[in-house]
Amino acid sequence: MKKVSIISAEEAALKVQDGDTIATGGFVSCACPETLSKALENRFLETGHPKDLTLFFAAGQGHRDGTGGDHYGHEGMVKRVIGGHWDRAPRLGELALNNKIEAYNLPQGVISHMYRDIAAHNIGTITHVGLKTFADPRNGGGKLNDVTKEDLVKIVNIEGQERLLYKGFPINVVFLRASYCDEYGNCTVHREIGPLDVTAMAQACKNSGGKVIVQVEKIVQGGSLDPKLVAIPGIYVDSVVVGTEEENMQCLGMPYDGALTGEFRIPVDAIPPIPMDAKKIIARRAAMELPKDAIVNLGTGAPEKIANVAAEEGISDKMTLTVEAGSIAGVPYGGTQFGAAANAQCIIPHNVQFDFYQGGGLDVAFLGLAETAPNGDLNVSKFGTRLAGAGGFIDITQNAKKVVYCGTFTAKGLKTECKDGKLVITQEGAKKKFVKQVEHITFSGDYANEVHQPVLYITERCVFELRPEGITLIEIAPGIDLQTQILDQMEFEPKIAYQADGTIKLMDERIFHEELMGLTIE
Repeated sequence: MKKVSIISAEEAALKVQDGDTIATGGFVSCACPETLSKALENRFLETGHPKDLTLFFAAGQGHRDGTGGDHYGHEGMVKRVIGGHWDRAPRLGELALNNKIEAYNLPQGVISHMYRDIAAHNIGTITHVGLKTFADPRNGGGKLNDVTKEDLVKIVNIEGQERLLYKGFPINVVFLRASYCDEYGNCTVHREIGPLDVTAMAQACKNSGGKVIVQVEKIVQGGSLDPKLVAIPGIYVDSVVVGTEEENMQCLGMPYDGALTGEFRIPVDAIPPIPMDAKKIIARRAAMELPKDAIVNLGTGAPEKIANVAAEEGISDKMTLTVEAGSIAGVPYGGTQFGAAANAQCIIPHNVQFDFYQGGGLDVAFLGLAETAPNGDLNVSKFGTRLAGAGGFIDITQNAKKVVYCGTFTAKGLKTECKDGKLVITQEGAKKKFVKQVEHITFSGDYANEVHQPVLYITERCVFELRPEGITLIEIAPGIDLQTQILDQMEFEPKIAYQADGTIKLMDERIFHEELMGLTIE
């Protein structure tokens, strides 16, 4: 076996040619190949090359501060970007919104599977994921602007079933981050938050005839690594770059934490109680939807507070939290360390986690609530001048056995308080969330109805259920006026499920008192 080529970051940057398709690894702020991407950026700024690149990535990468994907956010450097989540790279998003580049948003889990299909030289990735969302060609096929013309997604019919075909393409260069590398190019990821997609990405590039370049912490003697820890075999690797200490941090700006890798476990004190605000109200009502021994995915914002409520109520052991990056059980982290979990019982590859999600493995998914239409459609991916991207939202919500959307009824300035077991709106939000039509279909209410998926929309003042006839109001908070505080704050009139006595069911009054609810899961 020949020894791997160890080169500088500047030499690595020279291996990328004009017009290449480059794929980059990383999950938000974790495991980003910063040394490599920064060197490529510097080369472009100094020479104008490489230009007209196609950038391909699954999870969002960066910290909205010029890191990650934003190293590529220069006019002329990229001509096309295909990504699962855009919010972490605002410079790229600005180029897309201003029609400076061709831009696609595809489901994050689908992209993670595309790497495997490209590696295997399959015709593409065939899946139900994305049907009737913005990824569906009938709704734009993932195109994000007017200059993006090529169809990367097509509708196919197999055995009488409609599916989407996400077309594969060769990858010329891949930039990956690993932990240790031996003299033969075998790379471990044992100090990262998880293996993510490194194996599949390296295979996809190698089998495309491309160049696999890996950024590592250190080089060790050949054959000294535990073979079970090697995630990127040396036979896939063309070159290795030893990154700087700062640019090899586990997550951007965060030192190594062994609790996130399974090296050790940390004592976890009881999660502190959270204040009685709108998010806690929502989380309390949402926690009532937890089935016994539930396998759960929690989104950010109001949904993440469900873990706090579960801890307060002593029911944390009744659910297993999972994160799309690959962790199962443990305590998911947020912020810069989003994607990681302390004390996980298992950490599997990103694409394997999505196998489970896309196959319906989640008992319930709690995700954020943004723009919602009368038929149950939801938009969390594109709002006027803000391009967030779907991330794993489509993969998760389209396939979970039950979906619960959690968020405030209105946005921008909403203030609430609880008095005597009743909800009081002290200041109404300036922006309506329940609108006639969503700008981007990140979740399709029609598809959910077709597959008979239970869907709830939980806010601080009321609860809606998706029914065949559309969004239906099923509960109202005590103290809330139906006309002025619900119907007048919506762009459409929902269906209303009245009880036999002509009233609307009240949300559980325990939700609106400071003391514990005494919540149990049977």
